[in-house]
Amino acid sequence: MAPRRIIHVDMDAFYASVEQRDRPELRGKPVAVGGSPESRGVVAAASYEAREFGVRSAMPMSRAVRRCPDLVIVAPNFTKYRTVSQQVFGLFRSVTPLVEPLSLDEAYLDVTENAWGETLGMNVARRLKQLIRESTRLTASAGVAPNKFLAKIASAWRKPDGLTVIAPERVESFLQQLPVDALWGVGPVTAQRLRERGISRLVDVRTADNALLREAVGSHSDWLVKLAAGEDDRPVEPNRPSKSSSSECTYARDLEDLERIRDEIASMARDNAGWLQRRNIFARTVTIKVRYDDFTTITRSDTKAPTNDPDEIARRAVELLAKTDAGKRPVRLLGAGVHNLSSGEEQPEEDPTKLPFEKAN
Repeated sequence: MAPRRIIHVDMDAFYASVEQRDRPELRGKPVAVGGSPESRGVVAAASYEAREFGVRSAMPMSRAVRRCPDLVIVAPNFTKYRTVSQQVFGLFRSVTPLVEPLSLDEAYLDVTENAWGETLGMNVARRLKQLIRESTRLTASAGVAPNKFLAKIASAWRKPDGLTVIAPERVESFLQQLPVDALWGVGPVTAQRLRERGISRLVDVRTADNALLREAVGSHSDWLVKLAAGEDDRPVEPNRPSKSSSSECTYARDLEDLERIRDEIASMARDNAGWLQRRNIFARTVTIKVRYDDFTTITRSDTKAPTNDPDEIARRAVELLAKTDAGKRPVRLLGAGVHNLSSGEEQPEEDPTKLPFEKAN
């Protein structure tokens, strides 16, 4: 079977780049899109000029300003970003129907067969990048590879405005260069656990003792071994179903009153229930997120029979607060979510222990 040609396209510093495009006075300056540092705002996106100072997305804006005193802060305009995103995705879908969105600014494309009749994924990626530049005056980085895992790594290899191709015959030499952090789902904490066990390179995972690996990453060990060998047979899914819904809020002043905290969590949970009802789907798992004033963040979850009843979901979310120090310690951020979805009363296949907030920090 011939290798697939998968492209991962990632717009460069998307929100910040849109603002710099539309406001010439911002070009060449360190820009952060997000909330005010006085109101506990966070960075939603940072320009490459700001990144040189260590400013990153999800960072508190107050910290970003300390790192870059000349930082220009721009309030986000998500309506504008969605409009540009729709324009970009229209270009993707003009080339192939196999487009899997990951967010407003990135997607996978399977271009094994494409509208241009191009046999090389590199040529498709190059033409797409040019179309994006001509249509939106923005740049994108692309990675081309035989599978999704490698394509996503490749797209970040030469940002901004990069194009990296991993041909099938180059996969092994490419893998040899990568640290263990490159593995899907391996964040800083997991990477540290792996390094403590002598697993520092991606290829070290292949020869690691299975018990040692499971000790570090749990049930994901078999999946990580496959990725470490460059194996990933997941198809590009153009209609990938939503696996969760969640919402959260960072407060301008710490919350200390337990009744106020309960009201906030209940309101978020009801919003999630409304999302379920509009789609006529059900959730087994209700999750809450609490971040205290010292930035310690915890999640708690509860799994029961599938439901989309707002009262039931709100009650379960509020009950989870008893498993936290909310009301005893000042609370900076709250979140609530629903997960482990199904279309009816049947038992869904998803792991009920998986939390929707695992990538929040």
